[in-house]
Amino acid sequence: MKEVIEVMYYCCEEHVDLAIDIVVDERELAPIMEKIDPEKKLSTTCNFCTEKAIYQISG
Repeated sequence: MKEVIEVMYYCCEEHVDLAIDIVVDERELAPIMEKIDPEKKLSTTCNFCTEKAIYQISG
C-alpha cells in the first residue's frame, strides 16, 4: 500500500510547536522533526513568519 503525500512545514524556533500541532491535527500521526541542512537554511523561511527556518516538520 502506498503512503499518502506527506504534509511538510518549515519553521523557526518560535513556531515549532505550532507546526507540530498542525501535523498532529491534520494527519493524526506523530510528526517527524528534522533540523534543516545548513546549506538549505539560507533561502528557507518559516511558513508562519519571515524568520529563517530551522526545522522541517512532516507527518
